[in-house]
Amino acid sequence: MPIDPALAQLLAMIGDLPHMKPPFDVAALRLADEQPMPVFKAEVAEVRDLTLDTAAGPVNARLYHPAPGTDLPLLFFMHGGGWVFGTIDTHDPLCRALASAAEVAVLSLDYPRAPEHRYPVALDAMRAALIAVQEQAAALGVDPARIAVGGDSAGGNLSAALCLKLRDEGGPAIAHQLLFYPVIDNDFSRASYIKNGAGYFLSGAMMQWFWAQYLGDTDQAPAPHAAPIRAESLAGLPSATVITAEYDPLRDEGNAYAARLAAEGVEVTHNQVPGVIHGFASMLGMLPQADVAVGTAAKGLRRAFALETAA
Repeated sequence: MPIDPALAQLLAMIGDLPHMKPPFDVAALRLADEQPMPVFKAEVAEVRDLTLDTAAGPVNARLYHPAPGTDLPLLFFMHGGGWVFGTIDTHDPLCRALASAAEVAVLSLDYPRAPEHRYPVALDAMRAALIAVQEQAAALGVDPARIAVGGDSAGGNLSAALCLKLRDEGGPAIAHQLLFYPVIDNDFSRASYIKNGAGYFLSGAMMQWFWAQYLGDTDQAPAPHAAPIRAESLAGLPSATVITAEYDPLRDEGNAYAARLAAEGVEVTHNQVPGVIHGFASMLGMLPQADVAVGTAAKGLRRAFALETAA
């Protein structure tokens, strides 16, 4: 379907911004990302910043808890930003919305970013943080037996990779993986890269640059824990909710990952949202499709946690 008119206006505004064109600059992208968007911020009973002591060192986090004093299931959330930018603050509205809609606790993590910290530093830090969360569950007010992982874009990549790593190397059991338009592969020949690689916010050129920041050496095929669709098997992974966007270079790899998960016996809910671009789920209060995506995510979490159906 045609792109949503509200997004067409936004794309016209940002298309000429210098930080969106090569040569890309880490500092410029991070500075631009710090500018707040006029989006809806749901009220959550408890929101507090904390530092997790982990085997990999301290990790900053923000806890969203809708019912303080009770042990709720937890969504362990990792933000997007091409592994290069993005923070707890940039994803505060989305985490608030997920906590409110699903009525579960959400812990948003700051992970070591590229290019200062290349693969697998962020993934290893998140595995250590997840172990620390399970060990410190009582202090956080969460149920250590009901933990899901999730994230958008590069955070979706880390979520999918973390599920693979825990399956392959052992660690806390994961109830569900929530993947908003995840980075799953670095195959730039897919049809969605060709069709949506320019003019739709996230570009093919930007994604190639992000991969170079994350991996350093992009001449070799990435390991499966960097590009999860390259894993030999996806069997035995947690159930998944995968949300993709029609006008996104990453659309086809996300769709392919959802299809392959299902083919290998994993319970999957997959929704390709028409008329929207990469990052749309963060446009809460600006774009109705963002609220729909949060609702889909909340239903997936509640089903995985064996909670009653979300209203």
